[in-house]
Amino acid sequence: MTYKTVLLVLDANYEADLTAAADLCDAANAHLSVLLVKVAAPPRFGDHAGLSVAWLDIQAAEFEQLEKAVEAVRTTLKEVGLSFDVAGEYTEPARADDLVGERARYADVALIGTSMDPSLRARAIEGALFYSPCPVLLAPRRQSVTLLPRRILLAWNASLESKRAAREALDMMKSAEGVNVVLVDPAASRWNGHEPGADVATYLARHGIKVTVDRLPSAERPVDEVLNEHAIDTTADLIVIGAYGHTRLRQMIFGGVTKAMIEAPIVPVLLVR
Repeated sequence: MTYKTVLLVLDANYEADLTAAADLCDAANAHLSVLLVKVAAPPRFGDHAGLSVAWLDIQAAEFEQLEKAVEAVRTTLKEVGLSFDVAGEYTEPARADDLVGERARYADVALIGTSMDPSLRARAIEGALFYSPCPVLLAPRRQSVTLLPRRILLAWNASLESKRAAREALDMMKSAEGVNVVLVDPAASRWNGHEPGADVATYLARHGIKVTVDRLPSAERPVDEVLNEHAIDTTADLIVIGAYGHTRLRQMIFGGVTKAMIEAPIVPVLLVR
């Protein structure tokens, strides 16, 4: 689909992420919707009333910091000349994913930058993926992110998640110079067919997409490592991948491709669930 509203989730360290998001939206003629999240300090308990008063003072100071940050972001974006809106939320840690999910329902894609606190970043990603139908675009540290990629790597394993990812990225793939459909250790099956990758390549080609099918051996390496290496080899501007083919609990305990791609994206990654 064409992305016309980009939700950017920020915390206190927002300058670099805001600049990257503004550039992305300017190039794609998209509206930038900014959500600044301030996670409340944990409550302080004790025998002395002074501890409670001190905690309330901390909360008041944090809320004031949030209001100042919201105004600073508005000022910056006004100077850039983008279509935008800015909101701030002061919340408990357990509510952060809900808040992001609520806002993501009114966006086409949620952009997650590189400067966010790791705990809030994880909650923001899961909030968008599990509490909205919104895909998540992960920015890496060493490459600019774009909604107009020239070369795309589509990770394919014939799962429902990979099909949704392909469908979500159709417009981007139509505009790209080329798309590499990548299968790692593929095997002929009911879902993959006798020639793994051929069916999805035909489906994409009917949309006018220039497709190359790459069947890669893992050689006992992690799948995410194979995908990232191939993305670099093919100068991909974006990896498109279905997210959480296994449950979050299993990913948390045993790891998985989604978890690995979230933790250390090498190139921009579009996660679709």
